[in-house]
Amino acid sequence: MKALPKTPSISSLWGLREDRRAAVFETSLTLDDGEYRHWEELRHRQPPAGLSVEEWWLALKLKRSYGALAFPTLTASNGRPLTVFRHARIDAGMARMDRLLGGQLALPETVRNEATRDQYLASSLMEEAIHSSLFEGAASTREVAKDMLRSARPPINRDERMILNNYRAMERIRELRQEPLSLELLLELHRILTDGTLDKPECAGRFQRPGEARIRVIDDRTNRVLHEPPPAEQLPERLDRLIAFANADDIHDGQFVHPVLRSILLHFQLAYDHPFYDGNGRTARALFYWSMLRRGYWLAEFLSISRLLYVDRGPYLRAYLYTESDEQDATYFVLQQIGVLESAVDELFEYVRRKSEAQRQVRQLLSHRGDLNHRQLALLDHALRKPDAEYTHESHASSHRISIVTARSDLLRLVEFGWLRQLRRGKRFVYMPTRNLEARLRPR
Repeated sequence: MKALPKTPSISSLWGLREDRRAAVFETSLTLDDGEYRHWEELRHRQPPAGLSVEEWWLALKLKRSYGALAFPTLTASNGRPLTVFRHARIDAGMARMDRLLGGQLALPETVRNEATRDQYLASSLMEEAIHSSLFEGAASTREVAKDMLRSARPPINRDERMILNNYRAMERIRELRQEPLSLELLLELHRILTDGTLDKPECAGRFQRPGEARIRVIDDRTNRVLHEPPPAEQLPERLDRLIAFANADDIHDGQFVHPVLRSILLHFQLAYDHPFYDGNGRTARALFYWSMLRRGYWLAEFLSISRLLYVDRGPYLRAYLYTESDEQDATYFVLQQIGVLESAVDELFEYVRRKSEAQRQVRQLLSHRGDLNHRQLALLDHALRKPDAEYTHESHASSHRISIVTARSDLLRLVEFGWLRQLRRGKRFVYMPTRNLEARLRPR
C-alpha cells in the first residue's frame, strides 16, 4: 500500500478564471457521485465534456460540501475536523442496520430464543477473536484456534495468546455494554487485548507518553510511512474529546449523529490517534463493538467484521489513506465499513439459515425422541458433519455457555444412547462420535 499525495483542495477553485469557476459550479449541481471516487482514481479517468480532470475533481468536492457533516470533536493533527458526506449508500446502509441489528422480527426463532441463541453467540465471538488476531499478524489456523477456545486449553505461544485475549475482550465488552466510555475502560480493554503479547509488557494498558517515539504505520514491503499519528503531547486532550463523542446523545450541538455512524467514526479516530504502543487496530474494532451494543444494536455481537477485513484488507487500508489524504473526509471509511457491515449481516443470516435447517433435519431424524435438548441436537448435528470431532466437558460448556456440570450431563446422556464414545486421556475425558452415527440415529 503506497502513501498518497494530498488531493487538490477546494480552495484552489478560487484561483480559476471566473468562467471556469462558473462551469465548475454548474457541473457540481448535476454530477453523479455514487461511486465516491478518490482523486487517486479520478485523475486517471475521462472528465465530463468541457472540464479538465482538476475541474471535475473540484466540482465533486463542491457537491460533497453541500451535504457534509463536520465533527469538530474528532480532528487531524493539524486541527482539521473529520467530515462525512450524506451519501445515499450510507443512509441506506444505516437504515438497514436499524432494521436488522436492533430488532427481532427478521431473525429465526433459534436466535430470538435465549435458550438457543448462545450457541450462535459463542461461535460468533470465536470468529471475531480469531480473525481480528489473524488480521494483525497472528500465525494460526481457524481450526486450531477454535479448538483452543472450545476446549479451554492454555495458549501455547504468543499468537494463540493474542486470539484468547481477543475472545476475552469480546466477552468483557458484552458485560460493559451499559457502561459509558472512560479512560479506565479503554485502558482495561487494551490491557485484556495485549496481555502477554507485547515486546514491552509494561506498555499493556497505558497510552504512549511524551518523549516516547510515536509508533507509526509503516508499509512492510516498502518501509514507507503511511500514517504519522499526532504527537503524544496531544493524546490526553484528544482522548478526552473521543470519550465525550462516544458518550454524547444522538443529537448534540444541534446535529444528529446516527448511532452506526458514531460507532464507525470511533473506530476510525482511535486508530488514527494510535495512542498505544501496539494493539491499536484491535482496540479500535473492540470500541466499535462496544458502541454498537451500547446504542442498542444487540445483534452486532453476532457479527465478525474482522473476518471480512482479513479476507480482503486492501479496501480497509485504502479507506484510511483516502481519508487522511483528502482533508479528513471520512466518507471513504464510512462507505467501506457500511459495506463490511452489510456483508457481515448477510453472512450471519445465511449462517443462521444453514444452522436452522441442519437442526431441523436432525430434529426430523430424531423426531421419535423427546428427551434431547437443543445443545445435544447441536452437538449431534456437528458430529454428523465431523465424524472425527472430539468433545470435552470444557468444549461443550464453552460452545453453549453452560456450566461444566450441565455439559457433563449432556455428554454422558449421549454416551448412554450409544451416539458418543467416552475415552480417557490422562486426567480428562474425551468424547467422540460413534462409528456409523447417522445409521445409529435413524429409527429402527
